[in-house]
Amino acid sequence: MKFSFFLAVVLAAGPALFCQSEMPEAEQEHLRTVLGRSTNSPQDLIRALEQHIAKFPDSPKRAEMDRALVKAAIEIKDNRRIVQYGELVLRREPSDLNLLDNVSRALLPAGDRESTERALSYARRYEKAVAEVSIDKDASGAEIAKTRDTLDNSRGRALLLQAEALAALGQLPEAIEQARKAFDAFPGSGPAAEIGKWYAKLGRQAEAARAYADAFTVPDSKTTDSDRAGYRRLLGEAYTRWKGSETGLGDIVLEAYDRNLAKVTARVLALKQFDPNLGLSNPMEFTLRDVRGENLNLASLTGKVVVMDFWATWCGPCRIQHPLYEEVKKKFAGRDDVVFLAISTDEDRELVKPFLEAQKWNQRVFYEDGLARALRITSIPTTIVIDKRGGLATRMNGFDPEQFVAMLTDRITDALK
Repeated sequence: MKFSFFLAVVLAAGPALFCQSEMPEAEQEHLRTVLGRSTNSPQDLIRALEQHIAKFPDSPKRAEMDRALVKAAIEIKDNRRIVQYGELVLRREPSDLNLLDNVSRALLPAGDRESTERALSYARRYEKAVAEVSIDKDASGAEIAKTRDTLDNSRGRALLLQAEALAALGQLPEAIEQARKAFDAFPGSGPAAEIGKWYAKLGRQAEAARAYADAFTVPDSKTTDSDRAGYRRLLGEAYTRWKGSETGLGDIVLEAYDRNLAKVTARVLALKQFDPNLGLSNPMEFTLRDVRGENLNLASLTGKVVVMDFWATWCGPCRIQHPLYEEVKKKFAGRDDVVFLAISTDEDRELVKPFLEAQKWNQRVFYEDGLARALRITSIPTTIVIDKRGGLATRMNGFDPEQFVAMLTDRITDALK
């Protein structure tokens, strides 16, 4: 969910800046007063804003207040207010994925038919809104893969919400169908367990056992050991009702494990077409793309000292540091066991090539492609030296212009030892 700067200030900085708005003076004073009596808790924020809205229902900042209220309600899992304020925001922003998810989810526990049908309607809108999200084809491969993964997850959630609503309405076959679609969109224990529960209600124990086997075996980082123990128990119960005992249960468990591992692996491989570094944590396993579109597998540099210069086009100190890097590179010219990599951290990649041409920098420059996260780069310029075994030899955050050449030269020399 995206929030305006105005709202971010409300939640993070407190009431003082919140009042710098287009509100009439009397309203500003009242808002300043009610917020001044509150702490930073979501409950106090809700109480203060509701008091203010009761007095000023037509506030020019009502939209921002409704958004602040629904965010606070989501944080404390207040379903009544999630629905109350979420529906108000959705009238203005009908395709907000996060709100469609939360409002649908908050309506389901009510249990009455009208709330359940509203939940189903919002879940269907959620699925439609996910399908309408466009992916920026000019984004980096990592961004494209992340967006696709997020959208797959959202589609799975939307379909499972529909399934839960349909089940609550007594439409179990339709619920199972939607839950299967949810499992295919984003494999996880949740949809599989629901399928198992609904098949068990229909008395179809063979299908229930297979679904619980899916819930038990599918790779899912959100599934706890306690969850798996529960799925194992339900699997055993369904299988025993089906076969009379647990004899042969291992066969369907192994089948489910192989099937689901293949399903998840295929999904990861599809995402890796866009982001080859997906799921990697070892920096020397990364593949980096340069500004010409050519790839470099860092594993090919094992046995060499690798010097990584993390910089950006907007970074003034990086420009000052650049000629100093060139001095260091000259000291190791001719050695094939020292490699210098210039790595751009620019979010907008379109800026890099024109910058290099304007500055007449002739070096090969790579995009960071997730490597900055793996190496925990929090500021630039930063220099990383990797030793011949692929381990982190040194990290230099920032630089001292007078000492940089000598310091980096010494650290590379040490790494060579």
